[in-house]
Amino acid sequence: MAQLDTLPPLRDVIRQHDLMARKSLGQNFLLDLNLTAKIARAGGSLEGVSVVEVGPGPGGLTRALLACGARRVIAIERDERCLDALAEIAAHYPGRLVVHAGDALKADWHALTAGIEGPVRIAANLPYNIATPLLIGWLKTDPWPPWFQSMILMFQREVAERIVATEDDDAYGRLGVLAGWRTEAEIVFDVPPSAFVPAPKVTSSVVHFRPRPSPLPCTPAALERVTQAAFGQRRKMLRQSLKSLGGDVAAALEAAGLRPDMRAEEVPVAAFVALANRLG
Repeated sequence: MAQLDTLPPLRDVIRQHDLMARKSLGQNFLLDLNLTAKIARAGGSLEGVSVVEVGPGPGGLTRALLACGARRVIAIERDERCLDALAEIAAHYPGRLVVHAGDALKADWHALTAGIEGPVRIAANLPYNIATPLLIGWLKTDPWPPWFQSMILMFQREVAERIVATEDDDAYGRLGVLAGWRTEAEIVFDVPPSAFVPAPKVTSSVVHFRPRPSPLPCTPAALERVTQAAFGQRRKMLRQSLKSLGGDVAAALEAAGLRPDMRAEEVPVAAFVALANRLG
């Protein structure tokens, strides 16, 4: 197993600080330092890059990010039990780790990253129970291009497949449209349940997001309304599922180059944006 630093093994850290993972917090800790280093490097070189990490837990990925050359890590952790363990990492890497105790769902990301020079990346083994809401919040960042250069995030495999899905994929839905509109997202590798403590019942996937510098003009709110109407009744034809939005649905479909008898899973991202701009 890789030895990234001279800090104690993660199993010892967990035992010393009594950090048994809590299901209520969606915690599944990564202890394999070979794997955390692979995740840290998945977005490219970390030289000169500051990294925002959500849910560091005992600090496995945190240590990998710092050891692999991140200029600074800004971590937000809700579980106060983990703060002492993270403080030990901060002492080992003076001035390079800043830990904020709090709920990532309520975080002011612009405030947390204010004053940082150079590129900022998000990297996280996201707690399963807040992974999707966090991602949606980052995808709806205003203004765009966003404050982050890229994102390396871990999800349950099923969620990752929804994120990267395109039209005609079985997993295609609202999340795939939002992610595809503003980013280029790809699954870079899978992580088996055995890599975690405790082991989840599902495979996980690491997804790399690259923000599109100039996505098609649209507001996130309008796109959400249209995709909610379309996928909320995905078995219905668009001429029926979009009626709840009001407006001239037939004209909007024609302008977007869509047939009235098409269904939501057949509609590419660009056409959803066109519909949102007319009906959203």
